[in-house]
Amino acid sequence: MINTLPPLKRLYSTSSKKWMSRQAKDPYCKLAKANQYRARSAFKLLQINEKYRIIQRSDVVVDCGAAPGGWTQVAAEKVSKKGLVIGIDLLHVDPIPNAHLIKGNFMRLKTQNAIREILEDRPVDLVCSDMAPSFSGNHTADHARSMELCESALRFAEKVLSPGGSFVAKFLMGGTEHEFRKKLQTIFAKVKTEKPDSSRKQSTEGFFVALGYKPLQQKIVTDSSTKEDITAINNAANEIVKEDVIQIDTENRV
Repeated sequence: MINTLPPLKRLYSTSSKKWMSRQAKDPYCKLAKANQYRARSAFKLLQINEKYRIIQRSDVVVDCGAAPGGWTQVAAEKVSKKGLVIGIDLLHVDPIPNAHLIKGNFMRLKTQNAIREILEDRPVDLVCSDMAPSFSGNHTADHARSMELCESALRFAEKVLSPGGSFVAKFLMGGTEHEFRKKLQTIFAKVKTEKPDSSRKQSTEGFFVALGYKPLQQKIVTDSSTKEDITAINNAANEIVKEDVIQIDTENRV
């Protein structure tokens, strides 16, 4: 007796079928393929840049959470060969022309050392992040995690951004994003929230666009009238941030 096995079939869940159908109909997915972008998310950065001009030729850009590489591709195209683009992610990212790619956690010492070597003391004009948490199905938890990612990206940005630099970060709407926006307003001249046309209408994502970075030290010198005041504020600021800040210099790194 010969046993025969039924032909194997690839089984998809209902949600997977809906996702594939949506992708096939999505105009930005088609545009991404036509323009050889690795993800439709590339158009979110393109549209933000079209409105705010955050990427200029010769700029230095750091993309936190770069995989699969759509934002890094856009940045590399915009800065030309005179600029510098660094993409960082825990996952492997295939090579992108005119971009340096680092596999690692941008909050870790080893990764920070690699970033520092590539920068060669060049200040950064833009730190951007399209990072999102692994979705748990609990929107409150997902929102909280997305804000943690924004906080991490900002702590990194504060140590590398040049005066006047820009910061862009994705977040999931949920309520506490307003507090983070207030924080951004203390260190940037202009802060906006955006939902580009390429962001799906049903998505709860939004993007902080912060322009005109004002380093703490520069702000202190501008606002303080005496040397004693400057010293006192510096000491207080150091006590607040010394446990949190990212150190990229060769001394006292975390």
